[in-house]
Amino acid sequence: MSKSFTESVVVPVADESDARKTARALEPYELDQVTVLHVVEKGEGVPDKTPVEQSEEVAREAFAAFRESFPDADDAVAYRRDVVDGIIDVATELDASAIVYRPRDQGRIVRFLSGSHSLRLVTESPIPVIAVPEEGSG
Repeated sequence: MSKSFTESVVVPVADESDARKTARALEPYELDQVTVLHVVEKGEGVPDKTPVEQSEEVAREAFAAFRESFPDADDAVAYRRDVVDGIIDVATELDASAIVYRPRDQGRIVRFLSGSHSLRLVTESPIPVIAVPEEGSG
């Protein structure tokens, strides 16, 4: 049996502002089951970038902002050293039909220095990855 791309999607968000922008970008599309995801970057032997409690509060605020547009969205928090691995792991665990995301604004130098999460997500994911433009772009 085949799946629709929008049957069960995982939508990663970074923070409240990103969640709100991402939800607005998704509003024109018909999505069946949505799980909004926040990945807390863990240090694995080195200090965490932010305290876990602070990161969990960022996740709660992001989920609330996303639910302004998608009130029935489920949520998930992943604790991983690598954000892309966390997104893929959760999408795989949930048997999602796709990962849907809004590319973040980044200059070429930032992408070069930090690596491109978008490129890794698209090339490493075992399920389809759908990038949606921001409202008004294109």
